[in-house]
Amino acid sequence: VIAALVQSHDHPSAEDVYARAKLVDNSVSFATVYRALATLVEAGIAQRLAVDDGPARFEMAPETEHDHLVDVDNGEVLELASEELSVLRSRMAAELGYEILSQRSVLRVRRLEKS
Repeated sequence: VIAALVQSHDHPSAEDVYARAKLVDNSVSFATVYRALATLVEAGIAQRLAVDDGPARFEMAPETEHDHLVDVDNGEVLELASEELSVLRSRMAAELGYEILSQRSVLRVRRLEKS
């Protein structure tokens, strides 16, 4: 399960992780993958991304926190890493007397039509 996540360049669902894990070990069950994902998330090794009505997506816990863009038409999940956005958030929180301990946003987007 960890190998399936580490080798992912996307944000796979539990079903995707299961299919990838089956390629390595055909005896693995979906229940085992689901429990392993829950354990990895609880331990802070992986992150679970809730995406509206769609299936949860997973990724290895990133070294630096970042936001995600979710295309509402096709479900694609993209990472949005921005130092400028992090600085702006920290400054705004500080102005209100707070320090950000963690952050994670999911922005629902739709690709602009090309004219």
